Amino acid sequence: MCVSKGHQRSAVSGPQPAPEPLPIAVVDNHTHLDIARHDGPPPDVAAALSQAAAVGVDRVVQIGCELAGARFTVDQIAQHPGMLGGVAIHPNEAAELAASGDLRAAWAEIEQLAAHPRIRVIGETGLDYFRTGPDGVGAQQDSFRWHINLAKRAGKALQIHDRDAHEDVMRILDEEGAPESTVLHCFSGDINLARRCVEQGYLLSFSGTVTFKNARDLRDALAIVPLEQVLVETDAPYLTPSPYRGASNAPYLIPLTVRAMADVLAVDVPTLCRALSDNSERVYGPWVD
Repeated sequence: MCVSKGHQRSAVSGPQPAPEPLPIAVVDNHTHLDIARHDGPPPDVAAALSQAAAVGVDRVVQIGCELAGARFTVDQIAQHPGMLGGVAIHPNEAAELAASGDLRAAWAEIEQLAAHPRIRVIGETGLDYFRTGPDGVGAQQDSFRWHINLAKRAGKALQIHDRDAHEDVMRILDEEGAPESTVLHCFSGDINLARRCVEQGYLLSFSGTVTFKNARDLRDALAIVPLEQVLVETDAPYLTPSPYRGASNAPYLIPLTVRAMADVLAVDVPTLCRALSDNSERVYGPWVD
């Protein structure tokens, strides 16, 4: 499971009120509608998408980052025109599967699932040195390289999970050659890393963490990213934006993050929304053919 993203504090009970709708519809670039938090039931996918569309989030990229989630993703993208998908083995999952001898079989299934025409992302893949110890580093790096190669062979975007592993992520991308469309999901670096990513042509996707009071370094990083290289995401059900930090996240809360990003970037909200929508369609292609 994609448990490595649990950055948040203790739970805030109950659903949160819908924010003011955005003036131009945007894309939730990375969400997990197969995962529940706080021991609750998984979200009702149709209801979650409808609730998001009502506030100007009319398209999502559903990410399945372990085998069950990847299968779920392929099933759901066939049912919902506002949803595209991504599949991969999360780096923490890769270390566990390597230890049990099952990683290569998992890769084979991911490659099969990735052939679906509405799977437009290989990811999230990458490195996570926060939860996986030194014994799992080699397996994570091998898996990251395999996913990079798959993205290039399949002609799909790559979404990267990077937690406490900035230098190795950048080194491996350089060694392997990044795919044409490479996205740093839930960007967590500082202004120097942001500059390096921008120079390489990568897109940086920002989550609710950019709204946290203690995230000044992250806002400084966002401030130097050109509009054509910015994306937004929930990483739901994690990383809920302020003022609801600790609650379960969902795509309908994206407007809180978008408005905070517009302030940092010193642009009006419609301009940012238009860029976010255009960037998403450029990277992932159309949601409806």
